Amino acid sequence: MSEEGKISIGLISCSGEACPGGTISRLATQKVLRSIRPGYNFVTICLPLFMAGGEEERHFARHYPTITIDGCEKCCALKATEVLSGPVSGKVVVTDLIAGEKLGEGTLATRELTAEQKAMVDQVAAAILEQVDKINREG
Repeated sequence: MSEEGKISIGLISCSGEACPGGTISRLATQKVLRSIRPGYNFVTICLPLFMAGGEEERHFARHYPTITIDGCEKCCALKATEVLSGPVSGKVVVTDLIAGEKLGEGTLATRELTAEQKAMVDQVAAAILEQVDKINREG
């Protein structure tokens, strides 16, 4: 719990650069942090550092509610978090929300997002917020 009474929640996004879902997951997480709920007591956790042995990150995920945001069905963030810190409090998988053919293939240039891709970011951000609200309701 933070000083303001808000629950501290960790967000671990996909770090995949090669799949569009990874980029969508990171953009949606940033949107939640910067535009939708700025000032909320979120803690972003760097997945590569977490996996490389970041004890502070692992400790946080072990003791505070954490949501993983994965870009594809491989669910690297979810699997790593559960193995290294324990069960997560919420998960979002981009490919569960958006069909693969709509996502496309290859890298996604963030400066050249189409209106459809921006809508995908909004959809994933909404899914993250559903998980945050669920955690807050359950305390």
